[in-house]
Amino acid sequence: MANNSRASAPGSSQPSKFPGERLGLPAQGPRSVGRVGRRILALIIDWLIATLLTNALTGSWDAAVNARPLHQLATYGVWVGLMIVVVPILGGTLGHRLTGLAVAPLGGGWPGVWRPLVRALLLALVIPALVWDSDQRGFHDKASGTVLLRS
Repeated sequence: MANNSRASAPGSSQPSKFPGERLGLPAQGPRSVGRVGRRILALIIDWLIATLLTNALTGSWDAAVNARPLHQLATYGVWVGLMIVVVPILGGTLGHRLTGLAVAPLGGGWPGVWRPLVRALLLALVIPALVWDSDQRGFHDKASGTVLLRS
């Protein structure tokens, strides 16, 4: 990570000029923090993929059947499972990769297996994703030591 004299330690009271500044990341471009629009688009893509996979696995393409709670729960499980399996392989979900994002550990490199597992299980709770810091890292990213970057 870049050595930035303005960058302050996490938890510092000094405000940052842009998300990722305290982490030594650039303001924009590659390796900058992925912004909300890309994250939402990635989530929509991932949910569509999970829905298609659930429909294929259950053999049900009927909207009435797919609206049932058990089918929705299965889709939710497939979505979480995809995050656990795909992030260590691709460095992000298919939605992340298609929108130019990647999950990376704070120190860089491969996210490994435990980080995507912790991240996915916390995301499954939804609330951790809604609680962000000034670097736009949700609790799920803070707990797993990751950051969602533009690739």
